[in-house]
Amino acid sequence: MASIKVKFRPSTASGREGSIYYQVIHGRIVRQVKTDYRIFDTEWDKRTSLVKILPEIGENRKRYLREVAEHIDWDTRRLKAIVAQCDRQGGIYSADSIIEKFNGQTGEQSLFRFMQGMLKDHTTSKEDIQRNIFWATSDYEYLGEGYQYDSPILPCLITGDNGHVIMPRILKSRDTQTARSREMAEVFTPSWICNAQNNLIDEAWFGRKDVFNTEYTDEQGCHRWRPSSEKIQFPEGKTWKDYVRDNRLEITCGEAPYIVSRYDTTTGETIPIEERIGLLDRKLRVVGENTETSGKWLEWVQEAYKSIYAYEWQGDNLLIARESMLISFIEYYQQKFGKRPLLKSINYIAYIISWNVWQMDGLKGVIPNSCGERQTVVADLFGTREEVCQCEGCQKDDIRRHNGIYCQIKDWRAKDPKTGKMGKRIRFIDLIK
Repeated sequence: MASIKVKFRPSTASGREGSIYYQVIHGRIVRQVKTDYRIFDTEWDKRTSLVKILPEIGENRKRYLREVAEHIDWDTRRLKAIVAQCDRQGGIYSADSIIEKFNGQTGEQSLFRFMQGMLKDHTTSKEDIQRNIFWATSDYEYLGEGYQYDSPILPCLITGDNGHVIMPRILKSRDTQTARSREMAEVFTPSWICNAQNNLIDEAWFGRKDVFNTEYTDEQGCHRWRPSSEKIQFPEGKTWKDYVRDNRLEITCGEAPYIVSRYDTTTGETIPIEERIGLLDRKLRVVGENTETSGKWLEWVQEAYKSIYAYEWQGDNLLIARESMLISFIEYYQQKFGKRPLLKSINYIAYIISWNVWQMDGLKGVIPNSCGERQTVVADLFGTREEVCQCEGCQKDDIRRHNGIYCQIKDWRAKDPKTGKMGKRIRFIDLIK
């Protein structure tokens, strides 16, 4: 009979979150299962091996800790169920085989860490402390605590019974659509216009028209396009790899209709893979036409994702954009190989997306609402006095002089001097000449 224990490993750095892990003990052999659940040592009860929720902490932290506790409980129940099943079946089993079966149940196990990854804001997160994108809209405040304008988006607020909270623009009420257009200049572009403009980009790159499709108007006066049926041919001096690596950016991206076109954002109409027109869709088509094995396909699809960037102010739109890009990866893989990609492949694409599609005030290059009035205490001959300083960047309309938090992204083809690995953190504004 195997036993399961929940353990907490404190961080080696003072003041940082530690991690939860599980011990599987069988036949005097001890094995560990790592998790992504992070808490502080003051939030762990050694005696009971349970998450401790202190009354003085904020509501968002309490909600996060309850969610961690629920997932720990669910994980341990699954581990114990696996042990019970092994006992019923008889025969020899080991701690390693228990863990192998546990890791094979990817759906339940990965939901928490997947949603955490898709919600991560890399600019404000620290090494052991994750910060999430925030709502940046008042549309959800009627739902209560956790849905305020400046509240972080947490998995528990948008999954389970709350799975309907975030919806594409087309499913929002007409009043909400109008308000967002008025207050945030949110205007979603029909797919035929996205296609026409993306075609202009490719016309300039290839030196010819109608590379991926041909535009036309049908008998009802509707704008359409007809996908090219032949394999894409590249101009002299350029290769398909050059095209895949060429960087693209969608500004104020909303649900990212210029990048991926799973559906028309203005009608909700689903678009088949063969007819998709996004910047990323085109790269994925090229990769599919020029690779055969899943390993080579994954290698170049990762390059494609690393070359696509986008930013957005509102957190709900940003999450929809990120999810659409990730779902597109799964759909293209299934179409090419007739099966779902491995979880580790999905997670790595999600990681790339979380860096390349970020939350930003596009006029200032900072986290939305992070710059503004600052108060400082100044000492003088008579004691101390308080000085109020305004944001110089806002006053002078100078993007390089804001006192807010400048957004960071990754240059995947440059080496990070701190880690020695490819993928250098850079400020977005430093790319502006």
